[in-house]
Amino acid sequence: MPQQDQMNTLSQIMNKLTSKGYDKEFRWTTNGFCVDEKCYQSEDLTIVKTYRFEGESDPSDTSILYLIKSNDGLIGYSLDAYGVYSNHDDEEGYDNFIRKIPVKDNDDQLLFEL
Repeated sequence: MPQQDQMNTLSQIMNKLTSKGYDKEFRWTTNGFCVDEKCYQSEDLTIVKTYRFEGESDPSDTSILYLIKSNDGLIGYSLDAYGVYSNHDDEEGYDNFIRKIPVKDNDDQLLFEL
Protein backbone atom coordinates (compact mmCIF):
# COMPACT_ATOMS: atom_id res chain seq x y z
CA MET A 1 0.00 0.00 0.00
CA PRO A 2 1.43 3.38 -0.99
CA GLN A 3 2.37 5.92 1.63
CA GLN A 4 -0.06 8.77 2.07
CA ASP A 5 2.14 11.27 0.27
CA GLN A 6 2.99 8.87 -2.58
CA MET A 7 0.95 9.22 -5.75
CA ASN A 8 -0.11 6.13 -7.70
CA THR A 9 0.75 6.07 -11.38
CA LEU A 10 -1.74 5.50 -14.16
CA SER A 11 -0.12 2.16 -14.99
CA GLN A 12 -0.40 0.99 -11.36
CA ILE A 13 -4.11 1.81 -11.28
CA MET A 14 -4.70 0.20 -14.70
CA ASN A 15 -2.97 -2.99 -13.51
CA LYS A 16 -5.17 -3.08 -10.40
CA LEU A 17 -8.31 -2.53 -12.47
CA THR A 18 -7.30 -5.38 -14.77
CA SER A 19 -6.62 -7.72 -11.84
CA LYS A 20 -10.14 -7.00 -10.51
CA GLY A 21 -11.76 -7.54 -13.90
CA TYR A 22 -12.57 -3.84 -14.41
CA ASP A 23 -10.68 -3.66 -17.69
CA LYS A 24 -13.47 -2.81 -20.13
CA GLU A 25 -13.05 0.63 -21.66
CA PHE A 26 -16.09 2.86 -22.12
CA ARG A 27 -15.28 4.64 -25.40
CA TRP A 28 -17.02 7.82 -26.49
CA THR A 29 -19.01 7.64 -29.73
CA THR A 30 -21.88 9.71 -31.04
CA ASN A 31 -24.13 6.92 -29.66
CA GLY A 32 -22.83 7.37 -26.08
CA PHE A 33 -20.23 5.37 -24.16
CA CYS A 34 -19.74 2.02 -25.85
CA VAL A 35 -18.10 -1.20 -24.69
CA ASP A 36 -17.68 -3.79 -27.42
CA GLU A 37 -20.98 -3.57 -29.34
CA LYS A 38 -23.15 -2.19 -26.52
CA CYS A 39 -23.68 1.54 -26.03
CA TYR A 40 -24.88 3.31 -22.88
CA GLN A 41 -26.46 6.70 -22.28
CA SER A 42 -25.44 8.88 -19.33
CA GLU A 43 -28.52 7.86 -17.34
CA ASP A 44 -27.41 4.20 -17.65
CA LEU A 45 -24.08 4.90 -15.95
CA THR A 46 -22.60 5.99 -12.62
CA ILE A 47 -19.10 7.28 -11.95
CA VAL A 48 -17.99 5.35 -8.87
CA LYS A 49 -14.47 6.73 -8.56
CA THR A 50 -12.13 9.18 -10.27
CA TYR A 51 -8.35 9.17 -10.37
CA ARG A 52 -6.36 12.23 -11.43
CA PHE A 53 -2.77 11.99 -12.60
CA GLU A 54 -0.32 14.85 -13.03
CA GLY A 55 3.17 14.67 -14.49
CA GLU A 56 5.92 15.88 -12.16
CA SER A 57 7.70 18.01 -14.74
CA ASP A 58 5.39 18.30 -17.75
CA PRO A 59 2.05 20.09 -17.36
CA SER A 60 0.81 18.40 -20.53
CA ASP A 61 1.22 15.00 -18.83
CA THR A 62 -2.15 15.08 -17.06
CA SER A 63 -5.05 12.66 -17.27
CA ILE A 64 -8.17 11.54 -15.48
CA LEU A 65 -9.50 8.01 -15.20
CA TYR A 66 -13.18 7.47 -14.44
CA LEU A 67 -14.24 4.14 -12.93
CA ILE A 68 -17.77 3.65 -14.28
CA LYS A 69 -20.56 1.19 -13.48
CA SER A 70 -23.44 0.56 -15.87
CA ASN A 71 -27.01 -0.22 -14.86
CA ASP A 72 -26.51 -3.82 -16.08
CA GLY A 73 -23.54 -4.33 -13.72
CA LEU A 74 -20.60 -3.80 -16.07
CA ILE A 75 -17.70 -2.00 -14.39
CA GLY A 76 -15.05 -0.39 -16.55
CA TYR A 77 -13.25 2.87 -17.14
CA SER A 78 -12.91 5.91 -19.36
CA LEU A 79 -9.56 7.65 -19.68
CA ASP A 80 -9.17 11.26 -20.73
CA ALA A 81 -6.52 13.96 -20.80
CA TYR A 82 -7.19 17.25 -19.02
CA GLY A 83 -8.65 20.22 -20.85
CA VAL A 84 -6.89 21.28 -24.04
CA TYR A 85 -4.81 18.10 -24.08
CA SER A 86 -7.88 15.90 -24.43
CA ASN A 87 -7.67 13.89 -27.64
CA HIS A 88 -11.31 13.08 -28.46
CA ASP A 89 -12.49 13.74 -32.00
CA ASP A 90 -15.68 15.27 -30.61
CA GLU A 91 -14.37 17.01 -27.48
CA GLU A 92 -17.56 18.94 -26.78
CA GLY A 93 -19.59 15.73 -26.98
CA TYR A 94 -17.37 13.79 -24.58
CA ASP A 95 -17.17 16.60 -22.04
CA ASN A 96 -20.90 17.21 -22.08
CA PHE A 97 -21.64 13.48 -21.84
CA ILE A 98 -19.29 12.80 -18.89
CA ARG A 99 -20.78 15.74 -16.95
CA LYS A 100 -24.24 14.17 -17.21
CA ILE A 101 -23.17 10.89 -15.58
CA PRO A 102 -24.10 10.91 -11.88
CA VAL A 103 -21.29 10.49 -9.35
CA LYS A 104 -21.65 8.12 -6.37
CA ASP A 105 -21.38 9.53 -2.88
CA ASN A 106 -17.92 9.34 -1.30
CA ASP A 107 -19.03 6.59 1.11
CA ASP A 108 -20.03 4.39 -1.82
CA GLN A 109 -16.67 5.01 -3.49
CA LEU A 110 -14.94 3.16 -0.64
CA LEU A 111 -16.39 -0.07 -2.03
CA PHE A 112 -14.16 0.41 -5.08
CA GLU A 113 -10.87 1.11 -3.30
CA LEU A 114 -8.00 -0.52 -5.13
